[in-house]
Amino acid sequence: MAKKKSPRKAASRRDPAGRRARKPAPRRAPAKAAETRLSLYHVDAFTSRLFSGNPAAVLPLAKWFPDEILQAIAAENNLAETAFIVPKGGRGSYHIRWFTPTTEMDLCGHATLAAAHVVLRHLGVKAKSLAFSSRSGILGVTAKGDLYELDFPSRPGKPIPVSDEIVAALGLPPVECFKARDIMAVFDSKKDVLSLRPDMDRIAKLATMGVIVTAPAAGHDFVSRFFAPGVGVPEDPVTGSAHCTLVPYWAARLRKNTLSSRQVSKRGGELLCTLKGDRVLLAGRARTYLQGVVTL
Repeated sequence: MAKKKSPRKAASRRDPAGRRARKPAPRRAPAKAAETRLSLYHVDAFTSRLFSGNPAAVLPLAKWFPDEILQAIAAENNLAETAFIVPKGGRGSYHIRWFTPTTEMDLCGHATLAAAHVVLRHLGVKAKSLAFSSRSGILGVTAKGDLYELDFPSRPGKPIPVSDEIVAALGLPPVECFKARDIMAVFDSKKDVLSLRPDMDRIAKLATMGVIVTAPAAGHDFVSRFFAPGVGVPEDPVTGSAHCTLVPYWAARLRKNTLSSRQVSKRGGELLCTLKGDRVLLAGRARTYLQGVVTL
């Protein structure tokens, strides 16, 4: 009787070198990147009332993110300025950077005031004075009751001609013009400043970061407005950095070093100003509007 053939074993898979091939490992889903959560504070600066003054976002960071991330956050916030702060080492010492929706700035007053407000009121730092390291040097902030006094560099302007381009951009000829970082156009009256309806496209084409307009006014030593469409801020509600040029001009013209100022934008804001040598002291108040979390 013929023997039954035993079933043949399945041939094992081997690679060209004769080694047994391993079964491919099952594919795993890619691991999700851990979320990064950042605290965000929305502060109205240079005012004691909500919904006035100049709003700024402040984000305390443990370390710097890439510039493109910082710029994207500022664009998403869509406020005149977003301030980022990183501890520098000692108590009350920080690095600070400021971004508009489109670019990084060299100096910003209201967002520095807002950052000081966040550090002292929300981060639990017990100090009467703070120091922020910036592209414009060390900026001091001193708390005096509910006032925050900023110690900023003075930036006096040099006289420049009242050009046809400036007149066309503003729609009204100023009495005189000066240039530091920004062009400063001086008018005769508060009424002139309030009546301006500037051509933002023309202002953006001027050889300047922004344009300050100013005039004397009853009730304050001077009033101002500020336009910077080229950096994404058509009209800034209250501009601390512009006062680095405004204060030395008005101190010399009025022969006094302590001045009161109002920026007559739609939101409006108040500043108490002092010229101290080559520094300008700017004091104002702040109110927290919102606290939230940014998830990256």
